[in-house]
Amino acid sequence: MYGFIWRHLPGPTAAKAVIALVLVLAVVALLLFVVFPWVEPRLPFNDVTVDH
Repeated sequence: MYGFIWRHLPGPTAAKAVIALVLVLAVVALLLFVVFPWVEPRLPFNDVTVDH
């Protein structure tokens, strides 16, 4: 899959590396600011009960 993406990026190697880095940063930002906040309330980790 990564080879497919690398082959389809335009430009020489340096430009491909910069574009690939921007794509990775965009995916990380999307996960941190959109996906994780949307999923977090749906996870059961906040429903902790301790019985003595």
